[in-house]
Amino acid sequence: MKDKERLYDAFGELLYAIAMADGVIQEEEMSQLQEILNDHPWASNISWSFNYEVNKGLSVDEVYQKVVSFCQSYGPAHEYAEMLDVMTKIADASAGVDFDESIIIESFEQDLINYFKDHTKGF
Repeated sequence: MKDKERLYDAFGELLYAIAMADGVIQEEEMSQLQEILNDHPWASNISWSFNYEVNKGLSVDEVYQKVVSFCQSYGPAHEYAEMLDVMTKIADASAGVDFDESIIIESFEQDLINYFKDHTKGF
């Protein structure tokens, strides 16, 4: 069985990376995150890992690379579409999606597509 708990921890880390992409987490991004988490079944995991990354202080790139590495080892999952949707909502919450945020969103999608395309041939 796949470790869903760890997947949603990675989700929180990814949301930290998108919120910090422009160098600071805006109040609007935090409000949007709380609104999304209010009804999410994995809210405690997502929130815990988001806050952990806030306190740990790793760079956005380090967190992003850690998340992509985990997702690649986890394998294809329908939850990635949800992650992309929520990332866009968080990024859009404060003055729209900026360049650095769009790079993370697009990179996440492409990094996973390319990895799974290359590593699932013959299945």
